[in-house]
Amino acid sequence: MRRTAILALLIFLSLGTFAQTFKYAFVTDTHVGSGTGEEDLRRTVADINEQQNLDFIVITGDITEMGTNDELKLAKSILAELRKPYYIIPGNHDTGWSESGGVNFIKEFGNDKFVFDHKGYRFIACASGPYVRMSDGHIPRDATVWLEKTLKSTPKNKPIVFLNHYPLDNSLDNWYEATDRLKKYNIQYALCGHGHNNHAYNFEGIEATMGRSNLRAKDSIGGYNIVTMTKDSVFFATKKPTQELLPVWRKIVLHPFTNDITKKYTRPVFTINTQYPNVKPVWTYHSGANVVNTPAYAENIVVFGNSLGLIEALNAKTGKKSWTFQTQGAIYSSPIITQKQVIVGSGDGNIYSLNLLNGKVIWKSKTNNAVLGSPVIDGNLVLIGGSDHTFRALDIQSGKTIWEFNEVEGSIVDKPLIYQGKVIFGSWGRHLYALDLHSGKLLWKWNNGHGNRMFSPAMCTPVATKGIVYISAPDRYLTAIDANNGNTLWRNKEATVRESIGLSADSLTVYGKTMQDEIVGYKTQATDPGVAWRLNVGFGYEHIPSMLIEKEGQVFFGTKNGTVYAIDPLNQKTIWGHKVDNSMVNTVNVIDGKNLLMSTMDGKVSWLKVN
Repeated sequence: MRRTAILALLIFLSLGTFAQTFKYAFVTDTHVGSGTGEEDLRRTVADINEQQNLDFIVITGDITEMGTNDELKLAKSILAELRKPYYIIPGNHDTGWSESGGVNFIKEFGNDKFVFDHKGYRFIACASGPYVRMSDGHIPRDATVWLEKTLKSTPKNKPIVFLNHYPLDNSLDNWYEATDRLKKYNIQYALCGHGHNNHAYNFEGIEATMGRSNLRAKDSIGGYNIVTMTKDSVFFATKKPTQELLPVWRKIVLHPFTNDITKKYTRPVFTINTQYPNVKPVWTYHSGANVVNTPAYAENIVVFGNSLGLIEALNAKTGKKSWTFQTQGAIYSSPIITQKQVIVGSGDGNIYSLNLLNGKVIWKSKTNNAVLGSPVIDGNLVLIGGSDHTFRALDIQSGKTIWEFNEVEGSIVDKPLIYQGKVIFGSWGRHLYALDLHSGKLLWKWNNGHGNRMFSPAMCTPVATKGIVYISAPDRYLTAIDANNGNTLWRNKEATVRESIGLSADSLTVYGKTMQDEIVGYKTQATDPGVAWRLNVGFGYEHIPSMLIEKEGQVFFGTKNGTVYAIDPLNQKTIWGHKVDNSMVNTVNVIDGKNLLMSTMDGKVSWLKVN
């Protein structure tokens, strides 16, 4: 008890000795590229430059509206006018909504996280965002590894300020990765954006402040916060450009942080694994960064890429690493294996063909932007789309371009469908395209009537049968399209299917995953059949594009909370479920009815076996 009291006194004295009074600007959610984003940020930069008593500026994400290369360059040019140092992290609009998969944020600003010391305090900031549009917020795997290392090098008594775009609550699927670590140290408070309003928080004992958006919204002018640090308190006050500082709206008393271990907080629950003990991971490998693609498998080798651009190959029996290959951009592309080649796109703008056995480059094909889309193979053709408004057919042996279609609106991020001599794919530019497989000529394009590109048919892999293409965009309709001419046959919103669909092995049923608990089935026909059946699986609220795959009479799919399910579509019942972690499960690779290869956004790759 005496030792604890002495330690607390020493920490308190260290706060008084090293921490000094200073002020800084706290800016967030600038959304350059939106209606007033550019003008509002220019006004804020000019306003900050007029204040001589600010030591630095922190900017906590959603710097741009859509994360495009042009928006990032524009934001960087505006922020370059600041006369004091600034420290910046991305938000969900800069990462998962980005045409480069977050690559260009790092190119423009140098990093997606930061740490610096100022007058006795250590400021630590991590990236966060969904890394698939509209998935849950997520602190990336590489950031949690970095945070752990950064905290270990921080003296226990050093006062810490932590910054993140999202609040440290369950709007992040892995909030506990940060809170559990920070509570072991002298965390003073946290800053966040995302909510666009000034708001006081407390995250499991950690005091926190959300800052208002820099956008003017319904006001005539935008704004930000001035943060004043004294030796015993921190004060927040809103500042609107050219106007007087508003009264303090938030005060936090600074003191040595004490973690109350008697309090219990919500954590992910894995009880589903005890319900189905016959499902076990043969092995689980945890990559050093996010994995947002489906692992490929052939010749006893499992291959996938991560968000740091590393392509990893594992021994399929042991899960041990066989080889790696480093690209210079995030991998969102699901690799495909054919003729002992691994073919995959990278955020560095290249399409790679690697030797399956050793990872050596066979060829690479350079494009003009990131390649986040996944390849498919037809004979001697590799077909893949990129973020340079281009869909390509390459020769599988040489990587040489056979044809290009360069009239795509928006970026391509998903896997195309080959059907009846056509290659069919969507983009974040509102349209679904059908090209002639052999010439690349546009045969038709379709859109759902929404002018807003957020409703684009970009994340749903199309399926087709009987001359009909089926898709589900974020507008929550299942849509049937005539494969010959692109005409809409029917649209059904009865079950709120969002992006995740699949086709039965006999082509008689289209499966859909709804946004709340249910898997549904529709008969494949040219007129609206309505929902044929519903199965309540009980997975809760759901919104991630993990497609439904049928094999050996079972349908397999993943959810946003790290769980994989198998259902019996004939008898409409759940066969099993297994939870791996608490982040998004990518579309699974079903080897057979007893073996399944899966990956999660947090970088876990598992081989599941059903006994």
